[in-house]
Amino acid sequence: MSFFQKLFGPKATEREALATLASLGTDMHSHLLPGLDDGAETLEQSLVLLRQLQELGYRKLVMTPHIMGDFYRNTPEGIRKTLDVLRTAAAQAGLGSVELDCAAEYYLDEWLGQKIEQKEPLLSFGGERRYVLFETSYINEPFNFSETVFNMQAAGYQPVLAHPERYTYLYGRFEELIRIRETGVLLQVNLNSLVGYYSSGAKRVAEKLVDNGMVDLVGTDAHNVKHLESIRSKVLRSDYLPKLLELPLLNSTL
Repeated sequence: MSFFQKLFGPKATEREALATLASLGTDMHSHLLPGLDDGAETLEQSLVLLRQLQELGYRKLVMTPHIMGDFYRNTPEGIRKTLDVLRTAAAQAGLGSVELDCAAEYYLDEWLGQKIEQKEPLLSFGGERRYVLFETSYINEPFNFSETVFNMQAAGYQPVLAHPERYTYLYGRFEELIRIRETGVLLQVNLNSLVGYYSSGAKRVAEKLVDNGMVDLVGTDAHNVKHLESIRSKVLRSDYLPKLLELPLLNSTL
């Protein structure tokens, strides 16, 4: 038990944890922009989530709605327009101290490959570092993973694989995650994976990534209040959170 716990009790423990999480500065993976995907449905829901993320200590949010060729056909222009709407509403609600920005979570499908081949601009974050967040099927290994990563890099982007701990086709194949990272792909872990929110398998892989120093970025991947409630009630008390935050994460540089 820490000195603050002994002196002030559980509330001080939570204050310590929030201060620790605040050291990240930026959450670079969330689905707060309203009406674009399976995240916030309304502007009011977005503001609730935004306020809760601010209470968790975040000072900047890079919101990343899904872009999927056969389901969420969002465009950079449409995402930026929705960002402007949220910025205005946040300022009116007294939440203007949180910096709001956007990117996207691209699904690795044939449409992503076409966008890269046709030199369509991808929504990236990190300024000149041009980080592009992408995901794959949770179950089926994509046949064009290496090709798409290579083409992304050749186009001047830095690929960031979203929540690699959640892809069941990689379970039992940790050496493949090592290989993926060695090709220059950054790995982003979800905070809730540390407490088994998604599955026990995702928790095991997340812990192994932390133990091996293979986490480059961490995100909330917040879609709804349940995700943030889990972070506050469970993740902040997780034994693996301090281990994760000891790593040279890139969040604070965004």
